[in-house]
Amino acid sequence: MTQGTADDAPLAEQPEVTPLLEPAAGVPRVVATPAAYRDAVERLAAGTGPVAVDAERASGYRYGQRTYLVQVRREDVGTVLVDPVPFEDLSELGAALGDAEWVLHAATQDLPGLADLGMRPAKVFDTELAARLLGYERVGLGAVVARVLGLGLAKEHSAQDWSTRPLPEDWLRYAALDVELLVPLRDHLVDELAAQGKADWAAQEFEFERLAPPAPPRVEPWRRTSGSAALRDRRRLAVVRALWEARDANARLRDLSPGRVLPDRSIVAAAQALPRTVADLTRLSEFASKGTKRRAPVWQRAISEALALPADELPSLRGPGTDGPPPARAWADRDPAAWARLEVARPLVAEIAANHRLPTENLLQPDALRRLCWTPPEPMTPEAVADFLHGRAAREWQVGLVAEPLARALTEVDAG
Repeated sequence: MTQGTADDAPLAEQPEVTPLLEPAAGVPRVVATPAAYRDAVERLAAGTGPVAVDAERASGYRYGQRTYLVQVRREDVGTVLVDPVPFEDLSELGAALGDAEWVLHAATQDLPGLADLGMRPAKVFDTELAARLLGYERVGLGAVVARVLGLGLAKEHSAQDWSTRPLPEDWLRYAALDVELLVPLRDHLVDELAAQGKADWAAQEFEFERLAPPAPPRVEPWRRTSGSAALRDRRRLAVVRALWEARDANARLRDLSPGRVLPDRSIVAAAQALPRTVADLTRLSEFASKGTKRRAPVWQRAISEALALPADELPSLRGPGTDGPPPARAWADRDPAAWARLEVARPLVAEIAANHRLPTENLLQPDALRRLCWTPPEPMTPEAVADFLHGRAAREWQVGLVAEPLARALTEVDAG
């Protein structure tokens, strides 16, 4: 799990926490040869019980979300650290785990990369999601381990460049510790979920995570360039698009994170200035560094191509439309009735969530609630609301909590 979470606080801020500094069996050797891989597969296949799984990426350093280290632990086998780079895939490792339950923290971060390696679980337990359902205020792995087990996990290596080879010993220690406690943590959370009557809710959520399809490619991903939303000129947006595409091609070729090739702020600065020559471009402070100057001709070529585009090829001020409602801030003027529904529905869902010690977004996705209020089913019956929410991927437990109260409340709003 490459990125740390905001609530992974330093150990000094955790009361009565014993720092966990070393894996119980020491730091394992990294599996990076065919012989070591075959041995690891055989040992894990012979093990029993749940499997703690984690993965490390190089987000912010390398292009894409490739996995550079996989950590697997079975209590009767120990921890195995696998370098996936030398291997075509890790499908044999995935198969060795059979139908065992995989225990991950923030599973949605790691499952896509593991699937790319041919590793797909038959069953999932997500300790972060379990903590959310239990009403924990802080759900980073360090915070949950401290609360539940009274142990402190250092998180100082969570955002390292895991494509580094060889991996430093202290990084490997961190990686091993990240799976050391997942199964004991899972065992405690299982009991707590049962005590709160949320075991079935959790099972539905974990299965939803496990079966989630890959995210579709974004339409016009260049529009996510930070700061570009303030540009209200189609020519300047064309420059943003051209620079984003040039940067992406360069980053892919060099296997670097796009932000390390050219920061978003540099793209926006060029779009605001509209330089006509390389000299104009490098006079901008955002293009004054040695590396940026060296590639300035590449960036200026993209800018010049955007400046030369005919008007009918310029991007629109707004991105491609979606099938969803407009931003809620516009509802009061565009559809007062929908706004009135939303004004009632939001606090109602928040109240239900609070009554069950849940984050509101884990009870019902805000997008699903907005869509319900914008285009409600007719007639507004609990059954119709349930069907609507099922169509927006709400789980059965969520629908069971909110369908009837929402139907009743929204009917009252529409009745005036």
